[in-house]
Amino acid sequence: MSGEGKNKRTLTGKVVSNKMDKTITVEVVRLVSHKVYKKYISVRRKFYAHDEQNTCQIGDMVKIAEHRPISKNKNWMLVEIIEKAS
Repeated sequence: MSGEGKNKRTLTGKVVSNKMDKTITVEVVRLVSHKVYKKYISVRRKFYAHDEQNTCQIGDMVKIAEHRPISKNKNWMLVEIIEKAS
């Protein structure tokens, strides 16, 4: 068994960089409630994801999933391109 059946975390975000070979940088934005003021704050985080065919362009909306470590910083794999940049 290759481990494909396990539930893996998936995130949706926007590609902000594709300058590396077979690697994209994905920015994921979450809304988090402030504990005191009860106001929603957008929290941004960047993830490195593996893009085997170099198909993503800057501005694409993509879905990424957890993966075993591919390199020092790359622990995510591109699942699908949800929306191409216009």
